[in-house]
Parts: sequence; C-alpha cells; structure tokens
Amino acid sequence: MHKNATPFGHERDQQYMKHAVQYAHKAYEQDEVPIGALVVDRDGAIIGRGYNRVEALSSQTAHAEIRAIVAATKKRNDWRLDGCWLYVTLEPCTMCMGLITLSRLEGVVFGAPSPLFGYRLDKDADNWIYRKDAVQIIEGICAVQAAELLKKFFQKQRKRRG
Repeated sequence: MHKNATPFGHERDQQYMKHAVQYAHKAYEQDEVPIGALVVDRDGAIIGRGYNRVEALSSQTAHAEIRAIVAATKKRNDWRLDGCWLYVTLEPCTMCMGLITLSRLEGVVFGAPSPLFGYRLDKDADNWIYRKDAVQIIEGICAVQAAELLKKFFQKQRKRRG
C-alpha cells in the first residue's frame, strides 16, 4: 500500500532519509555500492543503522537494510519490529523485502527506484505468503540525492575498469 507520509510527517521523513543518505556516503567512501538505511521506532527514535558492506564482508546478506534491521532487533531484543519504519536510499530487493515483511515493519520509505533489483520487479511472482501489501511503502524521498550518489559511484567504477 502506497501513501505520502509516515506517522512522523513529511518533514521528519525528509530528515530521516537525509540521515540514511549520510550512511550511503559511508558505503561510498569504502568503495561499496552507496546504500544507507535506518530503522525508526514508533516514538521516532533511530534504533538501527546500516550501510552496504557486501564487498567488505563478501556476503550478499550485507545489504544496508539487513544490517539496519539486525541492529534494531538487537537494540529491542526482539525480532519483531512492530510499529517501526525502515528508511533506505534505494528501493529494496526481494530478499530485503522478505525480511522487512517477516520482521513486521510497518513500512518502508525509499529514495531512488532500483530498475535492476527492486522488489517491484517481482510483482507478478506468487509471494502471497509474505503479504507484501501489508507493508506500507513511501517512495521518492530524497530520491535525487540517492540517485546522484549511485550514479557517481558507478561512473567511478567504470573509469577504474577502463
């Protein structure tokens, strides 16, 4: 289900996403695909943060979303993240969307769309068990900043390869 703002309001959504963009910059500085994420609880406190570490950890499970969710579950001492929202600079992939749903997050706010790996590419797949529509989705918050950082990263990678 798509909507325009979280319970925190559009201004706070912008602030949280700017914070996620800062984490994407950390990934960029470490030569990782620049994706940042954070989990915000129902009171508006940031309880989990993460940025992409796939290359450094040699693991496809080191996505920013997963790292932020794991940090939040440790902080809460509970795998259930009821009432929490995930802010991430890039549209989550199907793997991350499955985790988001299974973690019982209330919603996801993402910046830039992902035409290669975004969860919406699998919209026709039979994933009814995960009830994707149960998670509220808000897209396009700080999309320009997120997309520009991604473009800059991939331009740098192409120059390096030659």
